[in-house]
Amino acid sequence: REGERPLARNMALVGTLGAVEAFQQTQIDSNATFLVASEIGAAILFVALTILHTWPLSIAPASRSLNHNVDAEQAEWTLSWIAHALRTDPLHLFDGNIFWPERQTLAYSDPVIMPAMFALPVRALGGSPVLAFNLAVLIGLALTGWAAWFVAWRWTGSATAALTAGALAAFNVHLLTRLPHIVAAQSWTLPLTFYLADRVVTEHRPRDAVALALCVTATAANSLYWLALAGLIVGVTMIVHARQWRGALMTGGAAVVGLVIALPVLWPYVGRARAGATRPLESIVQFSATPAGYLASTTRLDRGWTSRFYTHDVDVFFAGVAARRMAVVGAVAAWRTRGSRARMTTLALVGAIGVVLSFGPASTIYRWVYAWVEPIRGLRAVARFGYLYLLGVAFAAGYGVAAIERRVARSRPRGAWAIAAIALAAVTIEAWSAPILTLPFTGIPPIYELVAAAPDPVRLVELPFYPPDGMPGNGEYELNATAHWKPIMNGTSGATPDSYREHAASFWFFPRDWAIDAIERAGATHVMVHLEHFTPAEVADIELALRHRPELWLVAADSRGHRLYRVVKAR
Repeated sequence: REGERPLARNMALVGTLGAVEAFQQTQIDSNATFLVASEIGAAILFVALTILHTWPLSIAPASRSLNHNVDAEQAEWTLSWIAHALRTDPLHLFDGNIFWPERQTLAYSDPVIMPAMFALPVRALGGSPVLAFNLAVLIGLALTGWAAWFVAWRWTGSATAALTAGALAAFNVHLLTRLPHIVAAQSWTLPLTFYLADRVVTEHRPRDAVALALCVTATAANSLYWLALAGLIVGVTMIVHARQWRGALMTGGAAVVGLVIALPVLWPYVGRARAGATRPLESIVQFSATPAGYLASTTRLDRGWTSRFYTHDVDVFFAGVAARRMAVVGAVAAWRTRGSRARMTTLALVGAIGVVLSFGPASTIYRWVYAWVEPIRGLRAVARFGYLYLLGVAFAAGYGVAAIERRVARSRPRGAWAIAAIALAAVTIEAWSAPILTLPFTGIPPIYELVAAAPDPVRLVELPFYPPDGMPGNGEYELNATAHWKPIMNGTSGATPDSYREHAASFWFFPRDWAIDAIERAGATHVMVHLEHFTPAEVADIELALRHRPELWLVAADSRGHRLYRVVKAR
């Protein structure tokens, strides 16, 4: 029995240790389950918020469209072209079928390759360009909200308070008024850039540096505007943490590596910049923000009293009454916490610089940046820098809700959930502007199937051929081009090729004989005349003129007013 006692003690010790280990493992499994449940629950919530804020588009993405704005039609073409090129000829990805005979026409606008990844399976399965675009918008908004929630959760420690931050980051007045711009909906890399730059500079982990590099690459593959914003985030983070020189260098190095990886996407834009493609200050003024714009709103709750500040949809940045109050509470709370002080300083500086740069040429600082930072000269809608302010408010509000939660939880543990729910409801109600404006989409006219079936070479001219200041009229032509992928001389973009200006100088005057002669000399093989865009008197002139032009053979006509001609003497 004396010998049995140590054995019994050892067995008891082993059993106790085993029980403790089993309990700890149960806690780990429980924590892991909670984390996964939180992430899935947040994803479901942001999908629901996306449906709410984009109704009725969200409930009928195949039959409703945002085509009242030419930017939506251009994005529909862009996403579909990328999906088409990646499946058929990825080496010529940038050689879109618009603005013939120009090359690398995809570089006339943002690359939006990342959003196209969401559109690719839709197009591969036979979905329309409108459906692919709409789903990319909806997914992008939900993903932006989720990404901002994830970051705020990690920073504040409260998964519930972070919901308010995610809602403000994705469903603010600026992004919701810019739904036709696919880039606006796909803003999810910017919250992640904040998070990863902060981790790299403070913790110096190589895996975080790799993640930051990939995040920069994804941002570059989405938008040059968002790349500029991401660069500002990284730069300010490095400056705030300059004393941690090792982390600052690692952060900057990761960003550079990300740019190098993205070089195949960025190179066509470098070529355009070298060719002198810059935005003059006069055109940038039209797409700049104003101080009044930060008090302008289009939401149902705030549009009345803020209408005096509204000028146009580019200049809308009111964060909301509830959001601003929560942000003030969060900024104070974070500043009092040593671990969050530098982070809040970074958010405040990035937001302030974003506001100043959004004013464009009206700001002396912007003029200095324009003079010395060459890539900035290619950006026209500099008002978009103002999104950094809204993103800063979103994160600060998350801190604010978390601080209130902690205070309430001291006396009422379950009250924290109520605080989070009230905060989320407040910002959602104030940001709501549905139902949003949509137009019905019934499909691309079947007559374009004849263009697709025509033997190469095919070079199509759509008429009327709008002058440069009327280029938005070409939006439907780009959308229709997704049905055949043959080269067209029309196109729409923030930049106008010289060849388009030359064509428009004569094509606009169709059906004059000399205009038709110019179309033939330019190498057109087919002409699509949109009679629905001409007055009855002009239609009569067109019919009379074409009777005396035997080289234009009528191929087909439809009830919508489309007439497809073949140019039999094209050179």
